[in-house]
Amino acid sequence: MMKEPHLVLGVLNGDDIGHEVVPAAVAIASAAAEKHGLDIAWRPMPIGRNALDTHGSTLPEGTLETLAKMNGFVLGPIGHRDYPKGPGAINPHPIMRKHFNLFANVRPTRSYPDIGCLYDDIDLVIVRENNEGFQPDRNVVAGSGEFRPSEDMTISVRVITRKGSDRVARVALELARSRRKLLTLVHKNTVFKLGCGMFVEECYKAAKDYPDVTVNEVIVDTMAMRLVRDPQSFDVVVTTNMFGDILTDEAAGLVGGLGMAPGLCIGDGDFAMAQATHGSAPDIAGTGKANPYAMVDSTRMLLDWLGRRHKIAQAVEAAQTMERAMTATLADAKARTGDIRGQGNTASMTAAVIAAIRRAG
Repeated sequence: MMKEPHLVLGVLNGDDIGHEVVPAAVAIASAAAEKHGLDIAWRPMPIGRNALDTHGSTLPEGTLETLAKMNGFVLGPIGHRDYPKGPGAINPHPIMRKHFNLFANVRPTRSYPDIGCLYDDIDLVIVRENNEGFQPDRNVVAGSGEFRPSEDMTISVRVITRKGSDRVARVALELARSRRKLLTLVHKNTVFKLGCGMFVEECYKAAKDYPDVTVNEVIVDTMAMRLVRDPQSFDVVVTTNMFGDILTDEAAGLVGGLGMAPGLCIGDGDFAMAQATHGSAPDIAGTGKANPYAMVDSTRMLLDWLGRRHKIAQAVEAAQTMERAMTATLADAKARTGDIRGQGNTASMTAAVIAAIRRAG
């Protein structure tokens, strides 16, 4: 009788550099899994422009149903801005987030020596609400939250709910409890008195269940300034969708750029999606210059989260080995990519991480 794998994970390369960094992440995760006896069944699936050309849709029929039978998936960057106009050319990742109720986007920012970080001691995590906010592709069930009633007027609607605010706050509070027990609420309730006001209210209500976590708050424009001046003062940050989207890109700029910006999308269930913060970078696709760190670390976060959620010790150990191997590789200028002051490329960085995994005791 064939033994069931510990984890079944979808692999969706996405577009452009996704075809380089996602295979790198899978190869590195596979090496760590082999090291620790973790059996992962990887299931490649079509997505994005290639899927449009071969299946007539960037999100082929049956994809969501097939993914639902797995433990999670790795999603590469999506270059939806370059899709041709047509009924099948949709932006798939907001649909995936909403379909699987992945309402929390966990985005860590960490500095490493000698790669061009503005500070040497940054270690913070921004938890961004994923499925509400201003974004018109995810803030209503049908239709769009952005519309134009006349040629000279456009209206954009932001959706904030008590449930959405409470659940993302609890993800952030749990994370803060496991780290330095400090949570910062970022908002603009001085102007958005009802929307941000509700978000802040629900965060403080949820915090009553976490008396060991210290909670403070910062107005979003002040937060943008403080990220540049004193990012070391933050541990876990929770904020609404668009604020989080902007602030995480700013945070990435402090530690070497978007190639150093991983992310994990999670919800209430046992299912998660690894998705790096960066875009598909069509200008460097196929050149071998893409930094695989963000995609690799997103995949590491996926293994760690699933391992803890499903009590699979091998997955947690594999994630820890991936982290140590990547840290060692980032210290080697010959291996790391040019965007982080290296002389290497995607292939050399991937090979160096795998070699470090195999050398690990």
